[in-house]
Amino acid sequence: MSIQTTTFAVVITSYNYRDFVVEAVESALAQSRKPAQVVVVDDGSTDGSDTLLRQHYGEDERVTLICGTNGGQFEAFQRGVAAVQAEVVCFLDSDDHWAPDYLARLGELYDTRADVGFVFSDMRHFGQEDRLVGFNRSAVDLGHTAIITYAMARWYGAPTSALSTRTKWARKVLDLPDSFRETWRLSADNCLVFGSSVLGAHKYYLPTGSVWYRIHGKNGWWSNLGPSQTYINRLRSRGLINHYARVAGIDDSCIALCKLEYRTKPAPLWAETKRYAALALRSRAPWWKRIEHAIAILLGHSKQA
Repeated sequence: MSIQTTTFAVVITSYNYRDFVVEAVESALAQSRKPAQVVVVDDGSTDGSDTLLRQHYGEDERVTLICGTNGGQFEAFQRGVAAVQAEVVCFLDSDDHWAPDYLARLGELYDTRADVGFVFSDMRHFGQEDRLVGFNRSAVDLGHTAIITYAMARWYGAPTSALSTRTKWARKVLDLPDSFRETWRLSADNCLVFGSSVLGAHKYYLPTGSVWYRIHGKNGWWSNLGPSQTYINRLRSRGLINHYARVAGIDDSCIALCKLEYRTKPAPLWAETKRYAALALRSRAPWWKRIEHAIAILLGHSKQA
């Protein structure tokens, strides 16, 4: 296995988080494995964030500062990624921060696994909550997730500050029609998560314990969604997934390939196995072939276990 020295860029997007943004930037600059770039995008803040950032980093060669009019999180992602000149881009919200070993932990994986295109981590909630949130207790090589994401809208990812991806995937994912900018002014991490899955990135979950996700009054909206907003959010996500599927040439006929996608996962979790077995029963294959595929998936997990 060849070992490479992967270069990292950090993209920090900020809107009216003057009280927090410097802490976020400093946590990126303080990494034990230094990023090649730290790109800070101020999305038209009106609270003096842009002035504060210019005072702190206007002459700092380590920081690329981009200040512009307010366009929302998705457009801020686009601006930031356009400035990246590194192999991997890590995203950080301006109200969060990282422990100093975060990029070092990611680098150990990206350096040795050229096939992995997208890595997400666990998060420690702090502020108004105190708990650890993650996909699993230990690392999971998720392999490819295009078909199951298309068919079941599975979300293989985390909020922005725990996401990283090879830059080539970030650019593919963010190449969306202008009409998507307004829809994804907020929660644009859905574009990163769904897009990377459906377009074909190899995904990996790596718990690091190094991402600190701040819970406060301005970002607690997602925990109090009513039925209407939940429906609208899921409808928008379905439309986003369908767009990426059209780009990738994926439709219902591809569900028949779910057994092959399942085999890209070296040690799938039991819950994942059950999902793929259920998905196999939904393909267009003859009924006996669907049952055969479902049984093969279930037996495959038993052999690995």
